Amino acid sequence: MVERVTVTPAAAAVIEKLKAIHGDLAFHQSGGCCDGSAPMCFAAGEFRTGAQDVRLGEIVGCQFFIGAAQFEYWSHTQLIIDVVPGRGAGFSLEAPEGVRFLTRSRVFTDEETAELEAAGPPPRGNA
Repeated sequence: MVERVTVTPAAAAVIEKLKAIHGDLAFHQSGGCCDGSAPMCFAAGEFRTGAQDVRLGEIVGCQFFIGAAQFEYWSHTQLIIDVVPGRGAGFSLEAPEGVRFLTRSRVFTDEETAELEAAGPPPRGNA
């Protein structure tokens, strides 16, 4: 099965550390300006998702959502969540660790696109 979102080993290690500190986590990428376009990490339940949020999948056991407008823009790519040194300006839980999450991507192959289309659209909100 083709994953719409995945994670680098470095980001996975940070997520595991954050889970040990904060418990269950969830991610959201809104596409807002500045750091709003970065994947944001929250304690599970601290960010409310709605009908305009698309559930792309899970990374390290954490649900990952993206705003509908951003999903339309990025739907032809696999999102790869990575981590780099530095601090974002948002409320994402990794900021005190001196790192920030960022999204890399790669275009799906024709075969992957066909598989995703056959599976239908991803669920919205917490469905």
